[in-house]
Amino acid sequence: MNAGLNMSETHHSEPKFPLRRTVGPLNLPPEYAQFREEGPLKKVTLWNGERVWLITRREEVRQFMSNPNISAAPETPGYPALTPARVTTVKNYKTFLTMDPPDHTLFRRMLTGEFTAKRMDELKPKVDSLVDRMLDDIIAEGPPCDLHTKLALRLPVTVVSLLIGVPFEDDEQLVELSAAQRDLSVDPQVATRANQEMLAYVDRIIARKEQNPGDGSDMLGRLVLNQIKPGHLSRKDALYMINLLYFAGHETTANQIGLGVLDFLVNPDQRAKLMADPGLLRNAIEEMLRYNSITHFSSSRVATADIDIGGQTIRKGEGVFALVAAANRDPNVFQNPDKFDIERKNAKDHLTFSFGVHHCLGQPLARLELRAVFERLFKRLPNLRLAVPLEEIQFKENMFVYGVKSLPVSW
Repeated sequence: MNAGLNMSETHHSEPKFPLRRTVGPLNLPPEYAQFREEGPLKKVTLWNGERVWLITRREEVRQFMSNPNISAAPETPGYPALTPARVTTVKNYKTFLTMDPPDHTLFRRMLTGEFTAKRMDELKPKVDSLVDRMLDDIIAEGPPCDLHTKLALRLPVTVVSLLIGVPFEDDEQLVELSAAQRDLSVDPQVATRANQEMLAYVDRIIARKEQNPGDGSDMLGRLVLNQIKPGHLSRKDALYMINLLYFAGHETTANQIGLGVLDFLVNPDQRAKLMADPGLLRNAIEEMLRYNSITHFSSSRVATADIDIGGQTIRKGEGVFALVAAANRDPNVFQNPDKFDIERKNAKDHLTFSFGVHHCLGQPLARLELRAVFERLFKRLPNLRLAVPLEEIQFKENMFVYGVKSLPVSW
């Protein structure tokens, strides 16, 4: 185990964070439930000895994430990092996700128009067609198949490339670079090199687009015409913005697709309900988002002033992890929260896309892709099943985004 992910207890009898999933890969660390019972906040210790707060209750996570006296900027004193690799990654990760207002607001507004309902309606037939073509390829190749590689990883990066205006032939390289930047267990130099290679690639495509921005029919063309050329956005900031879109738009959705398929394969009663009533799909997607909470170590913040959360004072300069994954399994909000239930009445009350000023801008795109996959998958492959026992499937426990490393299936 990498030193940065040491799970042992400290001499203060405080748990080392992050914690291990010891009751199955689709369940959270059992300590979260214990912490939730003990109180609104819990002190834990990181790899470097730093003591930080965990928040595991949904109401307190919402309360904290909407407080104006918190910072998402890694340069803020006290900002917590999970591992040495994460220290390196966040320092190189200069996007509005790691900015505070007013800079966060300025850069976020440059992309807001790209994720409107109108844009999603325009994109939907293209995404539907991509899913059909990928399923055609999978069926033609025949079983067994690694569905994670052949579908879950391919679709989101292709959709982001389509959205931005990047050649599809570079997708495989972009998948590898995106994953290397988010691996918490790698040597910091590996994460840095992946980040540099990704930025160099993005720099080349921006340079080409600056020479020929076209009519603004793709996102990068619009970014060049409306932001870069008028001087509102520097080339460097544009690099980080596009890099963000590949991480936020690819890595997260890819792992959500893989885990979503697995949810149904290990819960055949829920799959039968969906196949019998396709009208359940919208709610099923919300339940997948709640149940899996793939950004399982979010959200890292630091207090910029003393604040009170649930009767507990967080002092200025103290680091906090507001655990969305734990909030999404809060039994005070979700009845029988560790059950995957596509008929759950309040599934949409999850915090998977965060809360407050940093709520996920690309959530309409994620839902669009999930809907395209799960509208088709079990219709096209009604006998889909795991090709190996669940115990043999490996999971990305050491990644910032949780998911499967592969998903061998047959039909």
